[in-house]
Amino acid sequence: MIAHLTGTLLFKQATSVILDVGGIGYEVTIPVSTFFDMEEPGAQVALRIYTHVREDTLQLFGFRTARERELFMLLISVTGIGPKSGIATLSGMSADEIIAAIRTNNLARLTAIPGVGKKTAERMVIELRDKMAALSSPALEEQLAARAAGAAPSEDALREDAISALINLGYQRAAAEKVLTQAMQEGGDLSVELLLRRSLRSLSKG
Repeated sequence: MIAHLTGTLLFKQATSVILDVGGIGYEVTIPVSTFFDMEEPGAQVALRIYTHVREDTLQLFGFRTARERELFMLLISVTGIGPKSGIATLSGMSADEIIAAIRTNNLARLTAIPGVGKKTAERMVIELRDKMAALSSPALEEQLAARAAGAAPSEDALREDAISALINLGYQRAAAEKVLTQAMQEGGDLSVELLLRRSLRSLSKG
């Protein structure tokens, strides 16, 4: 399996690059984050590689850091997330944002990723939450600690955040307000994630 490539950058676009390695041109699919960090054609480039093999194809996925490659491999280990969805996730969110969303059960943030539905987002949290700490950064740890030490948001703030998330998911405001009222009446230690889970459960039955 190819795990690393170093060569001359022949061509780049937002989703892929072509590297000349010893006279052989390798086409490598990349996330947007890697594209923005990429040199101009003609430069020497090193990429961490994940080789995806299927019966009818062999595809290379490239990353500038081992951390991004490791995060990508964890994402595609979740049922329902293939390499294409993994690249889309890393293109739409930074590594810290993905790690924070999974560690804090932020289903609204995860379901905003193209191709990731509620069940897949829940599987991401359940299967990966305990594995995310190893990939965290000092800056993210400070952010999470500050969030944990802060005052708990009011019920009104929780309600508005949850309504906003539901509207972003395509639900009408009236429907969102109705199910959120029911979700808040169930009580418990309320959070946006809990309210969304309850609301989405109700909406799926409707």
